[in-house]
Amino acid sequence: MGLPLVDIYTDGSCSPNPGRGGWAAILCFKETEKEVWGSEASSTNNRMELMAAIQGLASLSRGCAVNLYTDSTYVKNGITQWIHNWEKNNWKTAARKDVKNADLWQDLKKSMSKHEVRWHWVKAHAGHVLNERADALARAAQEQRA
Repeated sequence: MGLPLVDIYTDGSCSPNPGRGGWAAILCFKETEKEVWGSEASSTNNRMELMAAIQGLASLSRGCAVNLYTDSTYVKNGITQWIHNWEKNNWKTAARKDVKNADLWQDLKKSMSKHEVRWHWVKAHAGHVLNERADALARAAQEQRA
């Protein structure tokens, strides 16, 4: 039998950017849903988007097949395309500058290691119910930090 299939919907929020940040992930397994969220006093939107994916994956207690949904092209493209060259270039961009958020990219790759993750981009604020809920949770987490 294959790995259990889990869908994870993630979002991050930061206002102002940079400023207070919040992240959220909704994990869906069969008929069960679990929400996780958190905040940071000083962050950026991109860091919160990354944290949502990291913490969503970290919430899984065993290896799973994961469909991870994000409205961040930065996260999806970074982990599926750009990270390979960053690693080869010792965490430098093609322009030889330090990769922003390298610590979180490394954490994200590590959090993926025991899972089979398929990445999906969803358009933000387009009525996708679970993406909208992840957005609301991330904003609420951010506001609780006030």
